[in-house]
Amino acid sequence: MPDAPRRRLGPLLALLPFGAAGAWIAYSRLGIDHRRRMPPALPGRQECLGSDAGGLSFYADGPAEGVPLLLIHSVNAAANAYEVRPLYRHYARTRPVYALDLPGFGFSERSDRIYTPELMTDAIHAMVAEIRHRHGGAAIDAMALSLSAEFLARAALARPDDYRSLGLISPTGFDRRYERRNPSGSDTARAVAAYPLWGQALIDLLVSRPSMRFFLEKTWGSRSIDEGLLEYDQVSAHQPGAEFAPFSFLAGHLFATETGRIYPRLEGPVWMVHGTRGDFVDYRHADRFRGDPNWTLDVLETGAFPHFECLDAVTARYDAFLARLAR
Repeated sequence: MPDAPRRRLGPLLALLPFGAAGAWIAYSRLGIDHRRRMPPALPGRQECLGSDAGGLSFYADGPAEGVPLLLIHSVNAAANAYEVRPLYRHYARTRPVYALDLPGFGFSERSDRIYTPELMTDAIHAMVAEIRHRHGGAAIDAMALSLSAEFLARAALARPDDYRSLGLISPTGFDRRYERRNPSGSDTARAVAAYPLWGQALIDLLVSRPSMRFFLEKTWGSRSIDEGLLEYDQVSAHQPGAEFAPFSFLAGHLFATETGRIYPRLEGPVWMVHGTRGDFVDYRHADRFRGDPNWTLDVLETGAFPHFECLDAVTARYDAFLARLAR
C-alpha cells in the first residue's frame, strides 16, 4: 500500500472503537426494551414490605406450621429470587418458606442510590422481623447464596436471637478477602460507571444474552446452565432502574472486607456447602471452621449453584444438619 493511503487509513482504524462504542450507546437507548413484562419469579404469594431499606418484595408459600425458612438470592448484575427457585419449591411442600428480592433487584425498590452491605443487611432485618411477627416470634432458619451470605452473617451477628440456624451456599469471603481490613468501594468508580452518556449502555452490555450466558457458565463451571434462570435474568435485568444496583456492584460498594471478623463470631449453628467447579472455588480459609462444633461444612462436585444441579444432594445434607439441631 502506498504511504499516503496508509497514513489516511491509520486514523480511521483508530476511530473504529469509538464508532463501535457510539453505535452501542445509540442501540442501548433506542433499540433495547428496558420495560419488559416481568412475571413473578416464584409461585405462592407475592407481597410487599416497607422498610428502612426501601420497598421490598418477597414471596411466601407453604403450610402455616413449622420453622420458617428464609431464602436470599445472590448479588450480581441480574440477580433475583429465581436463583432460589429449586429450594423454595422443595421446602414449600413441608414448611413455611419465604424468598426475598434484595434492594435493587427483582420487584424490590430499584432507586438511584448507593447499594451497600449495610443496606442489604437492613433489608434482611426487616424481612426477618416480618416473618417472626407472622409466626409467633419464633427464631427462623435462613439460607443465602454467594455474596448475600456475607449480608446474612452480618444480620445474624447483629441480631442472633432472630435465627435458629444459618445456611450458606457458595458463600463469598473465604478467599483472600477474609483477612482484608481496608474499606471497599469507590465513589469515583461508581460515578464513572453510572455516567449518563454510557452508564445504561455499559449495563446493557454486561447483561446481554451472550455476556450473561458466559457468566452463568463460569458460575456453573459448565455449559449446562439452567436455561430458565437465564431467561428470567434477561427479563429482570431489563426493568426500570435495573442499572443502579449493578453500578454499586461494579464499583465494589457491595463487597465487605471484614469477613474474617464476622464469620468466626457467629454464635448459632451454621451449615455451609460449596462446589468444586467454575470460578468460585477459592475457600482457602474454610478449613478454619472444620473443627468448630457450630459449623457443618459440605463439598459437592458441582458449580456455585449446587441446588440447581443436584437438589436432592443439597437438601439431604441440609436436612441432616437440621435434624442434628432438633436432637
